[in-house]
Amino acid sequence: MAKNIFLSRPLPEAGMELLKQSEFNVDIHWDEEPLSRETMLKRAQKAHGLICLLSDIIDPAFMDAAPHLEVISNYAVGYNNIDIDHAKSKGIAVCNTPGVLTITTAELAWALLFAVARRIPESDIFMRNGKFTGWKPMLMLGSSIHGKTLGIIGAGQIGTAFALMSKGYNMRILYSGKPNRILESELHAENVEMHTLLCESDFVSLHVPLRNSTYHLIGKEEFALMKASAYLINTARGPVVDEQALINALKEKRIAGAGLDVYEYEPKLTPGLTELDNVVLAPHIGSASIETRSIMAVMAVKNCLNILRGKPCKNRVI
Repeated sequence: MAKNIFLSRPLPEAGMELLKQSEFNVDIHWDEEPLSRETMLKRAQKAHGLICLLSDIIDPAFMDAAPHLEVISNYAVGYNNIDIDHAKSKGIAVCNTPGVLTITTAELAWALLFAVARRIPESDIFMRNGKFTGWKPMLMLGSSIHGKTLGIIGAGQIGTAFALMSKGYNMRILYSGKPNRILESELHAENVEMHTLLCESDFVSLHVPLRNSTYHLIGKEEFALMKASAYLINTARGPVVDEQALINALKEKRIAGAGLDVYEYEPKLTPGLTELDNVVLAPHIGSASIETRSIMAVMAVKNCLNILRGKPCKNRVI
């Protein structure tokens, strides 16, 4: 009897085609909107393989309700939505899609940095509302990027790619954490304590995973250390930032602005965030290029198929 795969949301066509060509029975939730918890549990009951999104909570109750489950293939690099310990105790493989979205996410971080520093969204609304009456010396003044200090918290693959993209802007690069020889040799980057990084950076970009140690890594005390002219960029995980503390810092002009792609209570936003004009908000699109999302789809599907076929899977977390 053929095994069953449950796909919690449709993926780009390259991944869907692989599923169609496989020997497995495939149940796909075709709507872009997520299923209710109850319905998702019901549809996963017969699944041997699950291909899910970062927004799908795969906790012990979910796994216990799917007794045939052999593999959980996350369509994401992160996997904090999955209870890894429980999966391990049940012998369920967990896979992700690492590496593929490094450049794309780094590009998005730069897009947010430019957008908030040069007030691009505000300018766009200004123009669309017919408010432009001609060039003025003080109109939409923002911040220059060239020659400024860029602080990177989390100099892993994405953080490194992001920093390397600063070439040409003659920026001083600070980073915290483990020594990064690439950044030091290519950019003369300085490895400093986070306190120093926050105090001296004009732009602070977050590239850390969500762990107990990084929850609310940036909060009231950290915002108090930053320059009033500084900007925060977050393309990592929402709960790394205390969102209410961020709102207070933006409202009180303790920092100049922020560019966000992720949120503490995603998909909900903390009340007051959308009322601020010194923050740029993106709907978690760090990996949202056609090329990257297609590669991710193929990778996620292959991860699931390989495990169900008893083949090695290089993207296996456990």
